[in-house]
Amino acid sequence: GRRAVGQPRQQRCAGDGPPRDRLAVCRQVSGPRSSASRAGCCAELGLLGNGGAGKPWCPGWLPSAWAGPSAGERVVRPPSSCPDCWSLCVVLGLELQTQQSKPQDTSCLPALKVSDIEPTIPLTHLEVALAAGETPVQYSFCSLHTLPEELRPYVPLFCSVLTKLGCGLLDYRQQAQQIELKTGGMAASPHVIPDGTHLDVYEQGVLFSSFCLDRNLPDMMQLWSEMFHSPCFEEEEYFRVLVTMSAQELSNGVPDSGHLYAMVRAGRTLTPLWLSPAQVKLMKRMMGMSDIGQVLRKLPRITKHVLNRDNMRCSVNAMPQQMSLAEKEVEKFVQNVGRSKAEWKPGHLSVVEKPAPSGSSGSTHISGPRVLRKLITDPTFKPHQMKTHFLLPFPVNHVGECVRTAPLHGPGPRQVLARLMTAKFLHTEIREKGGAYGAGARLGRDGMFTFYSYRDPHSTETLQSFAKAVDWAKAGRFTQQDIDEAKLSVFASVDAPVPPSDRGLDHFLYGLSDELKQVHREQLFAVSHDSLVAVSDKYLGVGRGTRGLALLGPENAKIAKDPSWIVR
Repeated sequence: GRRAVGQPRQQRCAGDGPPRDRLAVCRQVSGPRSSASRAGCCAELGLLGNGGAGKPWCPGWLPSAWAGPSAGERVVRPPSSCPDCWSLCVVLGLELQTQQSKPQDTSCLPALKVSDIEPTIPLTHLEVALAAGETPVQYSFCSLHTLPEELRPYVPLFCSVLTKLGCGLLDYRQQAQQIELKTGGMAASPHVIPDGTHLDVYEQGVLFSSFCLDRNLPDMMQLWSEMFHSPCFEEEEYFRVLVTMSAQELSNGVPDSGHLYAMVRAGRTLTPLWLSPAQVKLMKRMMGMSDIGQVLRKLPRITKHVLNRDNMRCSVNAMPQQMSLAEKEVEKFVQNVGRSKAEWKPGHLSVVEKPAPSGSSGSTHISGPRVLRKLITDPTFKPHQMKTHFLLPFPVNHVGECVRTAPLHGPGPRQVLARLMTAKFLHTEIREKGGAYGAGARLGRDGMFTFYSYRDPHSTETLQSFAKAVDWAKAGRFTQQDIDEAKLSVFASVDAPVPPSDRGLDHFLYGLSDELKQVHREQLFAVSHDSLVAVSDKYLGVGRGTRGLALLGPENAKIAKDPSWIVR
């Protein structure tokens, strides 16, 4: 015989549980609630067992209630006058919380194994030559080791306006047209490169980058020559516009990238690297100056220290048939760049010259003279702990905690540990249970092991979760499968595709040869359960490493009462 209209839906709901689209809603009929309307409410929540054949949770179930609200009715949350419906919602909520706390079984899913990863990396052939007799040609990188201390805060501003204020006979409009016409972009950016063997040794400089079609190479190098020889720092009104735009961009970036600011600030007292989150404050102060010309007059002084041959090394990436033309153009460019007349004033900083590795004995993929890097160290720097709370008009928090560990040489276990803690503990505790938009841990090139949370409704509770994550790792409460998944995550970034234009860039900037990358790869393969526990205890345990904490967010009563915090 034919089934009743509501029967298939009743049987489906009885077998599969409450339909998700009916959960946490009920029907409220206009006028006084009757037993029938109350029963309809319970039926929509799936409170009946055995398709209505058994004893209902609420009496008087109406099969037609499964059809949804009819005309003149509205769907609302369960009212307190229907305690059975509300009780079920509470029970289901607690059950959801319990299920979220259980580890998920992923054994039924297809998975990539560590054994599927290539054990070796392909080598990139690099040829190092000398342009104009002295400048290594391999981006162009200009060292800042001779720059006076009072000019360093203005380097980011210098980089942002160098390619926008005009140069030579070109005003800023003509310069922008030529850049658009002849190149795919020309940029300058401040760059801080930590040394891989010592935490307190680093290289500061400005990285110039550009790319173009082969036929436009002479025009692009001519534009760079004019910027180096005769940059225009006279358009005061347009300079004020650029400062205002930069300040607004930095201010607007704080809500979206607050966790990055928090991480930088947390590590500020742990390493002497020239990274300052105070650029927003500096740019706002310059934006409000009545005489902005005093800032504009500082830029030519920076030019004397940056745009000169003595502090420069260059990198060229081209097709083999175009390499000879590229070498000639770079040679011509370097010859036209003047030498620095500024003398190095030691002060409290020291300069250490260190050649980049040229490969192991017998290596053929790096040929020519070695690139010489001028590193800076501050003998007076002493790392110390600081906890800072920046009061900002946000409804949520951005939290950062940095731990000073060791140089990046041999970072395999720490990298895997960061991915392991992120995926297996921090994401669950802070993202899923705590409600933050994101959370995790990572290891930086400067040897800082950093915890962070992004758009987090909690603050001190998140810091407690960071401590619990360390205890979890020290206790070794993770499986071999967890370790393998963390390794795969690390290799996903290590083996990420490298554009042809960026090949060899790690050697040029960081001094990382393919041999060093292969050693790092073998260290990642060798990471074990015991090594992860040992690294957790050695670097992250209480009292093991100097820590820095930073919090960006609204007022916090607990932090305000804690004298160990600095509130700004």
